[in-house]
Amino acid sequence: MTPTGEPDEWTPATWAIAAGRPHGPGEPLNTPIVPATSLHPGAEISYSRAGNPTWAAFEEILGGLEGGSALGYASGLAAMTAALEVLLVESGHQAPVVAAPEITYSGTSWVLQTLAAEGRAKLLRYRPDEPEAVVAQAALTVIETPANPSMSITDIERVAGLAHSAGGLVVCDNTFATPLLTRPLDLGVDIVVHSGSKYLAGHSDALIGATVARDRHLADRLFAVRTRTGGTPGVLEAFLTTRGMRTLALRMERSCSNSAELARRLDGHPGVDWVRYPGLPDHPGHSIAARQMAGGFGAVVAFGPAGGAEQAEGICHATKLWTHATSLGGIESTLERRRRHDFESALTPAELVRLSVGCEDIDDLWTDLERAIAETAGS
Repeated sequence: MTPTGEPDEWTPATWAIAAGRPHGPGEPLNTPIVPATSLHPGAEISYSRAGNPTWAAFEEILGGLEGGSALGYASGLAAMTAALEVLLVESGHQAPVVAAPEITYSGTSWVLQTLAAEGRAKLLRYRPDEPEAVVAQAALTVIETPANPSMSITDIERVAGLAHSAGGLVVCDNTFATPLLTRPLDLGVDIVVHSGSKYLAGHSDALIGATVARDRHLADRLFAVRTRTGGTPGVLEAFLTTRGMRTLALRMERSCSNSAELARRLDGHPGVDWVRYPGLPDHPGHSIAARQMAGGFGAVVAFGPAGGAEQAEGICHATKLWTHATSLGGIESTLERRRRHDFESALTPAELVRLSVGCEDIDDLWTDLERAIAETAGS
């Protein structure tokens, strides 16, 4: 078939740049910030808790990239909470079993533990490499891959198949991979969740989240929950995230390349005990990641220095180019010892340093990190 150049033939990189734009005569190239609460009657939306033109651009881009209907939220945690609420109701049980990986993002764990404490769910944990027994019992399964901060890999298609065979539903946090590397809906997931504050926005300046569903019923239920609870994104945040997504492909390509090289160098460093990056051949989930991640293995690397937790903390304070910060996914590189937080899982190694690798020159990043490792050795 001869390509026609129509939008449904665009590559993801092109879609991220070209979608979500006005096209009428005299309209701006970029969807503007629309700080409105009330809209003139006669259209589908008359009050902006239900929708806004600025959100719509963000949602169009992300929905196209993931292959479903996207909705924006005030944060990634707001999006996960909405997805869990919808799927818990859809399960048809009073207190359904929820299966979640043994290590997930601490915010997700907090929401799940709260649901369990309130008697709304029974929480069971599964190992990503041995999910069968737990997922078979669950009405709702949570997937996070690559996982934050352990960098463990879950076989999305396998776990989604197990869950559906048992009559369950599946939500997947796709923040680390982004839809440029993995499309969980294509692998059987029911709802995809993003912390858009990370790679989608890409500049550490917007708090925003999103859900994406392919099933129309689930998409409508998510819309109803968002409208009822008011967990909507700010128009400035939606605008900034839309702008950030225009360069998502460029940023991910550079960050993934930098991450792969840093992981390789760390893996051979005498002052480093271990490295976790799915692009390394000896990572336990490497073959799965190679199958379900296209174009790279992500932009987060975890490692443990030989000097343990004390050295790990020292490294985070010794770097000059790397920024010691808790978030990730920006164009700038950040690092953090995750167990410095009381809320981090006890299963996370105390010495784990999480690197969020940005777009700086690879040799500048390595020189700074290697110097910090050397300066803190023996601490």
